[in-house]
Amino acid sequence: MVKALLILAALVDVALAVLLVGVSGFLFGTGPESMHGGAAALLGYVAAVIACVAAPIVGLILARRGKSTPGIIIAWMPPAGALLALAIPAPY
Repeated sequence: MVKALLILAALVDVALAVLLVGVSGFLFGTGPESMHGGAAALLGYVAAVIACVAAPIVGLILARRGKSTPGIIIAWMPPAGALLALAIPAPY
């Protein structure tokens, strides 16, 4: 059960990272439909992509060392954070 949750978390995290990279042009690109995001937003965005890639790796390492519960929690943090971000209303 633990391995299944970690594998599912890894798939969801990779899908979230792919989505973040896919829409990055709309936030930081130079085209007319871009939001022309600043440097601080770019740093936060890069940190989110790195977290999506690193979280399942850390979760699998922790599970292999016998700490499966913290590993599962860490692996599912990026999708939970994305759902929390969707729950926050837009500022406009």
